[in-house]
Amino acid sequence: MDAKALKIEAARAALGYVESGMRLGIGTGSTAEEFVRLLAEKVAAGMKVIGVPTSERTAALCRELSVPLSTLDETPELDLTIDGADEIDPALSLVKGGGGALLREKIVAAASARMVVIADQTKLVEALGRFPLPIEVNPFGLKATEIAIAKAAAKLGLSGPLVLRKTGGETFVTDGGHFIIDASFGRIPDTRALSDALHAIPGVVEHGLFLGLATVAVIAGTDGVKTVHPTR
Repeated sequence: MDAKALKIEAARAALGYVESGMRLGIGTGSTAEEFVRLLAEKVAAGMKVIGVPTSERTAALCRELSVPLSTLDETPELDLTIDGADEIDPALSLVKGGGGALLREKIVAAASARMVVIADQTKLVEALGRFPLPIEVNPFGLKATEIAIAKAAAKLGLSGPLVLRKTGGETFVTDGGHFIIDASFGRIPDTRALSDALHAIPGVVEHGLFLGLATVAVIAGTDGVKTVHPTR
């Protein structure tokens, strides 16, 4: 199967976790979009769910496909979030944010009783860091924040290019009005220490390390779909 077919199979398997009546966090990205399309078919057939989208892009697709939506203010406690990931390690720690929605994705995931991650087998890694780590930052004081990120990383033995994300030649702006710095640190031995160090920087709004949030991962590979639980 090609990459798109694998994403569809992972999304189809994740749909098995959704029950009628659920309050559902709906993720962002190519795999999450396949999930939305499959969910819409279930809704059309009578399944009752209320969705909280993690981005304007996801919200637009849900509206187009008639998936009922709410906001996190209206529905602040969710039963389940289903979302993709850019990397998944054996503990189900994640790197997310390749699609630029990491802040809302993390807020929604944290408001959920469970988080199911859907991905193809290429997203599995032994240690996080192969994919550049997205760091959402306030535009004010951008250079100072970038310097602080580099210094915090250096204290943990990490280094590498810090690249301000662009799209179409313009600086990428998140739904929250922030910028994203993609940090190519390479292998991250202590994800918790890096998470804490980044959170201590005033200009950092959020980062793409999702630690302790995912409860199960549904992974599609050439030999079928498997369910992965975190190792401790």
